[in-house]
Amino acid sequence: MDDERDGAPEGAEDRPVSGWRRVARLLRPRGTRSELLTGLLCLLLGFALAVQVGQSTGDQLSSLRQDELVRLLDEVTQRADQLDAEVANLEDIRDELRSEDGRDQAARDLAQQRAEQEGILSGRLPAHGPGVQIHVEDGDRPLEAQVLFNLLEELRNAGAEAIEVNGVRLVTTSYFVDSGGGVVLDGSAIVSPYEWTAIGDPETIDRALEIPGGALPRIREEGGEATTTVSDQVRVDALRIPAEPKHAEPVEEE
Repeated sequence: MDDERDGAPEGAEDRPVSGWRRVARLLRPRGTRSELLTGLLCLLLGFALAVQVGQSTGDQLSSLRQDELVRLLDEVTQRADQLDAEVANLEDIRDELRSEDGRDQAARDLAQQRAEQEGILSGRLPAHGPGVQIHVEDGDRPLEAQVLFNLLEELRNAGAEAIEVNGVRLVTTSYFVDSGGGVVLDGSAIVSPYEWTAIGDPETIDRALEIPGGALPRIREEGGEATTTVSDQVRVDALRIPAEPKHAEPVEEE
């Protein structure tokens, strides 16, 4: 028990050591050689993982050509500019809604704008604007549904706001399925050539689709043909009538 009384004040030798003081002494770091070695190994492991992640990211970029890096940089810059413009637009709407004079009119304009945007996104309304037309055709063997779906996903990622292919309007629930050597889109069979029309920033979409390993290079690797034509004005006329809900009903306002 002598070690438990080390450092105790004079005259405290006969007083028993409390349980809490014993626990505190047991938990006190002692800095043994094994603890220091364990901490050093953890530090080295964390450093090695950080270096490996950095190298893997750098290797992916270093494998690209200079023109591909410039294309990626331009795409990121344009996307940032688009987001800045959206922020400025939302701030203007906020200021109009806060003003006493234009509050009612701004609310009506905003409701009308939202209705039009939702009508376009849901496929209920036709749309026109700058965009691209994409010609995709089978090669020696038919293209698989997954290849066409990848093209749809890349168009969405590039900011396409309205898309149709072979007269079918594509919406959030659209799907491609392989069927008997052909492709079924939203329950209807479509055949090659696949004529796509997408409304969005033409340059951004064109660059996004041509990124190495992207949708159009993948189609060419599969033996198919893929060409893109940019335009200041394209039209998406195919419509999609939303299905009536079977179970959901609107809630009456209180």
